[in-house]
Amino acid sequence: MTVFTHTDIGLGRKENQDSADWIELPEAVFAVVCDGMGGSNAGSEASRRAVSIIRERVSKGYRPEFDENRIRNLLIASVKTASAVVYDLGSAVPEWNGMGTTCVAALVRGNTVHMVNVGDSRGYIINHEIKQITRDHSMVMRMYERGDITREELKNHPERNIITRAVGVEEDVEADYFESEISPGSSILLCTDGLSNYCDEGMIFRTVKDLPPEEVPGALINAALENKGSDNITALLIKV
Repeated sequence: MTVFTHTDIGLGRKENQDSADWIELPEAVFAVVCDGMGGSNAGSEASRRAVSIIRERVSKGYRPEFDENRIRNLLIASVKTASAVVYDLGSAVPEWNGMGTTCVAALVRGNTVHMVNVGDSRGYIINHEIKQITRDHSMVMRMYERGDITREELKNHPERNIITRAVGVEEDVEADYFESEISPGSSILLCTDGLSNYCDEGMIFRTVKDLPPEEVPGALINAALENKGSDNITALLIKV
């Protein structure tokens, strides 16, 4: 497996509050992407801390003999630990009060990807089709699931950036867990909403299929910028 990642501040921000990292594990690869929120550098601090803590917890806690349940527990516990640390930091520094971050992470081993998410950063599997694995924790997703808006309205709704769950806003957080089979040659894409809000799934699919994997994250970010991407943009690709 190979991993490639790229990030950009976007056209409308003064600071890049996205963070991403990845590590090789015995017989596996782990990657995490976070999108911070909060003023006075709080967002960038929240995402950086969360990525560092989750990466460290997974690196130290993972064992190649783990079954699926123990991998699930490790990923969820790592996110919970990050949430507690970010929450304590926000409580201790007045100007950082309320800081938080989204999170999407994936552990790929053999023909299985284990994924967790909090907020609206997304995880996709791309092979002969593109499939969003994670579920957004957002105001518009809640409205869509209630039947208040259509799928098309969801994409451009003025409240689409309001998230309903984040790491660090409260001491504890519930991360959603997903487990999916993958075939050789598949790609796993982790990204912040700065990409998914400005590149539709068709564009993402064509870019992943048409370009060498090392060029995909940069090309996706360029496409988002061409679509007037005003938010921070991060893309991380795992090629199986």
